[in-house]
Amino acid sequence: MLKLVDSYKHRGLRQKLVENLRSKGIESDLVLEAVANVPRHWFMDSGFLDHAYQDKAFPIGANQTISQPYTVAFQTQLLDLKPRQKVLEIGTGSGYQTAILCELKADVYSIERQLQLFKKVSLFLPKVGYHPKRLIFGDGYKGLKDEAPFDRILVTAGAPNVPKSLLAQLKIGGRLVIPVGKDEQTMTTYERRDIKLFDKLEFGKFKFVPMLENRT
Repeated sequence: MLKLVDSYKHRGLRQKLVENLRSKGIESDLVLEAVANVPRHWFMDSGFLDHAYQDKAFPIGANQTISQPYTVAFQTQLLDLKPRQKVLEIGTGSGYQTAILCELKADVYSIERQLQLFKKVSLFLPKVGYHPKRLIFGDGYKGLKDEAPFDRILVTAGAPNVPKSLLAQLKIGGRLVIPVGKDEQTMTTYERRDIKLFDKLEFGKFKFVPMLENRT
């Protein structure tokens, strides 16, 4: 396993971040514990290490970002995960959100569209002790039909609309968490009640990098 520094200072900064997230309305102790356990600075470029535990998004290359910790915690809380549930993550990115899901003992399948990020995170996550079930280089709009259905699906980029393929890959009783919109997104959940019946709820405005258009 790759040995990276996680000092008392880093752990102390994570505890302050957890307190900050709790003050902003994150209530799930399990989610906050996962945030406290995952060294966010491992997933960031060296130029941003001193800012890793600020509640801000930062660039990670390929015109993508590591999401603001509040956004990660908010989306994860909306998932309402149980151990060993099967989760499809659309947008692996830096791997930070993937690591949070692994901390929560989910069986994680994650799709990344940017080859540069996919190659990097495929090597990095196992080296630092996080083992998703599968990492896939592919089109998030299509989901992962060969592994469906999923208990939970999490989209970590702004989608102009809700891909029907993702709704179709939810289990009955499953939940999709997705930010919907172009310039600004509304955090939205869809819970599958039946083959064609979904309950929809909205949870306020967020800003995400756009979910990339379909592959040609």
